Amino acid sequence: MRHTPGFVLSDVDEVRRLIRENPWATIVSHTGEGIVASHYPVVLEPDDDPDAIVLVSHVGRPDERSHELGEHEVLVVIQGPHGYVSPGWYPAEQIIPTWNHVTAHLWGTPEILSDDENFRVLGELVDHFEQVMPEPSTLTLDEAGSRRVAKGTVGIRLRVTRFDARLKLSQNKPPEVVDRIIDELEHGEHYAQPSLAAEMRRVRDR
Repeated sequence: MRHTPGFVLSDVDEVRRLIRENPWATIVSHTGEGIVASHYPVVLEPDDDPDAIVLVSHVGRPDERSHELGEHEVLVVIQGPHGYVSPGWYPAEQIIPTWNHVTAHLWGTPEILSDDENFRVLGELVDHFEQVMPEPSTLTLDEAGSRRVAKGTVGIRLRVTRFDARLKLSQNKPPEVVDRIIDELEHGEHYAQPSLAAEMRRVRDR
């Protein structure tokens, strides 16, 4: 990620929040065959260490072989709200646009889960996303059938060993400019990004 010290996000709780709110991850591996990337949902796993970030997920076979999972470190990219910021929202003399974003890069070597643990994690993943539905689905509605489908997946646990995160939300701009950007992102005609506006407002008001 670009070296931008002023936008570094080092708060572990904030990185966890970013993962919780943006669980669609990109997994990147540098393998013997070259660079491989895949996209899967991830969820946080509780841990006794308050500074730990532990992810659980799964990949569809044969991605576990394509990524050589468990053999080396992988990079997991979490992309939060992002969007174009026009210089039309700045004072007249400022003409350079930018792109605001919240992003985290996380590294670690995946642990391959047993079939039983993978099924448990898959069930928790479904339950996590289904909990807001009026009639939540669950793998236990047809456990035998769900276990057959689960055999086409490989579960992984990733204990993050280091991360590099950025919170680039116009913190280097005067308050009145930040307010204008938030308003344009929330209500503008061309580049509205309400989720990015909400993130900027949260940081501004903190």
